[in-house]
Amino acid sequence: MNEQEIYYTMALTRLTGVSHSMTLQLYREQGSGQAVYEQYQNRFHWDEALRRAAAEMEFCTKNNIRVLTLNDADFPRRLSECPDAPITLYYKGTADLNQQRVIDIVGTRQCTTYGQDIIRRFVSDLRKQCPDVLIVSGLAYGVDIHAHRHALQNGYETVGVLAHGLDQIYPHHHRDTAAVMVEQGGLLTEYMTQTQALPNNFRQRNRIVAGMSDATILVESAYKGGGLITCRIAQEYGRDVFAFPGAVGMPYSEGCNKMIRDNTAALITSVQDFVEAMGWGQRPPQSPAVEGELFTDLTVEEQRVMTLLQKTNDLQQNMLSVQTDIPIGQLTALLFQLEMKGAVRIMAGGMVHLLS
Repeated sequence: MNEQEIYYTMALTRLTGVSHSMTLQLYREQGSGQAVYEQYQNRFHWDEALRRAAAEMEFCTKNNIRVLTLNDADFPRRLSECPDAPITLYYKGTADLNQQRVIDIVGTRQCTTYGQDIIRRFVSDLRKQCPDVLIVSGLAYGVDIHAHRHALQNGYETVGVLAHGLDQIYPHHHRDTAAVMVEQGGLLTEYMTQTQALPNNFRQRNRIVAGMSDATILVESAYKGGGLITCRIAQEYGRDVFAFPGAVGMPYSEGCNKMIRDNTAALITSVQDFVEAMGWGQRPPQSPAVEGELFTDLTVEEQRVMTLLQKTNDLQQNMLSVQTDIPIGQLTALLFQLEMKGAVRIMAGGMVHLLS
């Protein structure tokens, strides 16, 4: 991505009096930030936005921060598919944001000993069964910071999504953990520097947490809370949502128990429950004869799907559509045929799992 394009795209996000939904629509219609600038140069007031973008680019260069625009190959693909995706992200870290498996762990800031034990066991057990998972959370007190720290302790990469710019860490007590995460994961935000951690920013960042993940896991939550907001957004995006149950009457179990009762989250009590629901378990090896049979009598489009799944298994249908360049309607029919042939299995949340 060239610097000129990054510059105009950053400025696009700073236009005064223009909503995010409008700038996102213009960006997608025109195909780039520079194209929006050239088309609407005289319609919007760009001067201050361009100055702000130039200053931010200088800060990013000095501090080894990457600016990822929506068209960048390294922009989280899952997030880019969301209807309210950010146009730019500021990223400091080493993790691939498009790993094959990405989950987020969220919940209350008043995490109890019970919740801490759930996180410790879940992350440790998940590492044994699925060593290639990126763990995302919000670097907040409670469930978030415990998820990050246990991820680090178990050798996972973990990314914290911030509600402010990368010129600060909030809360300050988590600076040491954040420093380790930059080397074993990363810090991600849609906000430029000098942005304060205002309440609405936390709600906005929750969509990034949910949107860049395959599944959201709620550990503990009161009847109301930010974790429930993340779960709701994940549901709207068509992602899988899971919750650990808690004791009846305990205040920080009420949110989880309500979601399970209302069938808005799947109940899990162990990693095995989660892995089976996601179709992430180890597949038994197939004999060459069986594998060969699955690749006979395939159309060109079916073969394209199978070849991609051989390289990167467990992809969501919308990602398959993008990477194979097959329209989603046609892809749905193809997947049905492949499932009838015993070649693939359609898992929860639209995940496609190769059986051969």
